[in-house]
Amino acid sequence: MAELGLYSYQEEVVQRAIQGDNVIIWLPTGGGKTRAAVYVAKKHLQNNPGAKVAVLVNKVHLVDQHYKKEFNPHLGQDYRLVPISGECDQKDFFAYAVKDSDIVICTAQILENALANQEEGKHVELQEFTLLIFDECHHTHKEGVYNKIMNRYVEKKLKGEGQLPQILGLTASPGTGKARSIGGAVDHVLQICANLDSVIVSSKQFAHDLKKKVPRPMKRFDIVDKRPQDPFGDCLKFMMQLIHDFMAPASDITLREIGTQEYEADVVILEKKGVAQKNRLLAQCALHLRQYNDALLINDTVRMVDAFRVLEAFYSTKTSTAVDGTDFFLLGLFQENKRKLKKLAGNAQYENPKMEMLQGTLLKQFGQGDDSRGILFTKTRQSTHCLYDWVSNNANLQEAGIKAAILTGAGNGINYMTQNEQKDTIRNFRNGSLNLLISTSIAEEGLDIPECNLVVRYGLLTNEIAQQQASGRARAAGSVYSVIAPAQGPELVRERLNERLEDLTSMAISKVQEMDPQEFYKKVNLFLWTNALLMRRLGEQSKDKKRSRFNGAGIQLLCRSCFVPVASGSDIKLIDNVHYVNVNPDFKCYYKVGGQVYLERTFQEWEPGRVICCAACSKEWGMEINYKKSALLPNLAIKNFAMDTPEGRTTVKKWKDIAFTVEEFNFNKYCKDKFPDMYD
Repeated sequence: MAELGLYSYQEEVVQRAIQGDNVIIWLPTGGGKTRAAVYVAKKHLQNNPGAKVAVLVNKVHLVDQHYKKEFNPHLGQDYRLVPISGECDQKDFFAYAVKDSDIVICTAQILENALANQEEGKHVELQEFTLLIFDECHHTHKEGVYNKIMNRYVEKKLKGEGQLPQILGLTASPGTGKARSIGGAVDHVLQICANLDSVIVSSKQFAHDLKKKVPRPMKRFDIVDKRPQDPFGDCLKFMMQLIHDFMAPASDITLREIGTQEYEADVVILEKKGVAQKNRLLAQCALHLRQYNDALLINDTVRMVDAFRVLEAFYSTKTSTAVDGTDFFLLGLFQENKRKLKKLAGNAQYENPKMEMLQGTLLKQFGQGDDSRGILFTKTRQSTHCLYDWVSNNANLQEAGIKAAILTGAGNGINYMTQNEQKDTIRNFRNGSLNLLISTSIAEEGLDIPECNLVVRYGLLTNEIAQQQASGRARAAGSVYSVIAPAQGPELVRERLNERLEDLTSMAISKVQEMDPQEFYKKVNLFLWTNALLMRRLGEQSKDKKRSRFNGAGIQLLCRSCFVPVASGSDIKLIDNVHYVNVNPDFKCYYKVGGQVYLERTFQEWEPGRVICCAACSKEWGMEINYKKSALLPNLAIKNFAMDTPEGRTTVKKWKDIAFTVEEFNFNKYCKDKFPDMYD
């Protein structure tokens, strides 16, 4: 077994956990929380014959990372370990893996599925484990999967149902839960303690050693002057005003300032209102206004040409899908101004001054000739691609030796990465063949990224947790944490607020730790636990009532873009609690197919088919799935449809929010209906 030595501050924070107490360990990013958890797991297994440990993570890539980097090197020689995520076949035999292992490292959803599954051979009891380790445990709140598991735990504890596992939580940033007062922040920390049935511990005696091991970076505000002229943005605003005038008779909603996040929220509401009122003019104008507003936000964040390309890509998919006069007006407006916008976007005289400031910030670090590593945090996947294109084609940055790559979350689509791409990028960053990651929030927490000399926050409005996580990436000696923002801009205001909230978090944790134990447990046990469970039960009852409010046969689904009725709610069936498919063979008349969908991983029961779109207006609806190589079924995303209900027209983002019950897909019945001759 590899040597498992701890720093003094790590030894300090694991003491109560080693004694068997339920504990949340609070250490900063880079402080070695995972190593401390490995040590606790080792002592737990040594001191409790027959013990069984579950290490729970909230992201798939962390399963492999924790297994390979920490737990297996230090415990694999003496104990049986197994990593399980939704991407491996062993998830289907999770219950057997639990029985055959000493330590299971898995996504929390895998465990929750097994706890909920009553099928013989697939069900797991919470009491089968003697220690549960929650990585990034500040996510134990509301309807998160961590909280679902802990709600089961608390219910069993209140009922006195057997010996429950010990709890160990790990976090770098509990946050304040949106509280702005010390009292509210204390309540938030107490709520996390209640959710995890734990006390919270941090280094006191060896805090000085911790600061030496994890030094704070030098924080620098790189203030950007206001853009003197912005004719490209002015042209976009002029076009948006023409759309406002066009829809004015149909709209009585007040829209806030163009080019802001608030305006985007307003037009989202406006689109929903248009759908609910069966007013296609209003709904379509709102959709196009959102695209123009996105272009303004991109223009304010990166280059004019990036904003133009986004608009051009949007309208390239609309040229052959005009349904009525509204479409002809909106498409014509862009076509009339396209040449002018393109010309303005290519004029360097009016370029975004933030780009010049960003270039200077990068050159200050990478132009010194030292081996430097940096992370450039930005808000969206789209902006990571824009910034990567800029860095790759910037002669000054290339001359400084910057070798950049994009790091975003995994998923399907042009702006997503695969899990393997993520791993390759981080490995190349670690070995030095890359030295700058252009990343979304994915790089803030969890990922095993080496210490950096430079962290840049660019165009971000996030909470104090994200800020602390990002700052913790700049751990190299003499590292810099740069915030690029306009003077008095929202980014600067939020960064200052987050600094105060970070201090408030520390104060709240100290107050909780200083509480009389009797007072602490009274608050946690009688107030927070009971209320949390009561609210959860009431919430579940409310959801059940909502889901059964209407009969599926009384619901009609319409294309959200052109309002063509295409299906009944009773046509929809649920496969494996994941796929909502339309089993009505007549549905194929309403859609056309596009390109083949390719996914990185394969699935045992199904494989992806082609994209499906509305035959009338080309709005994308979802994709086909080939279920058991026998049933080619349209798998629908409900966000792309409107629903006519007995109470009016409505929309939802996710299937879980619909107001009618969907039956399970009966594969045998489907086959009998489709191939009756085979069953005669």
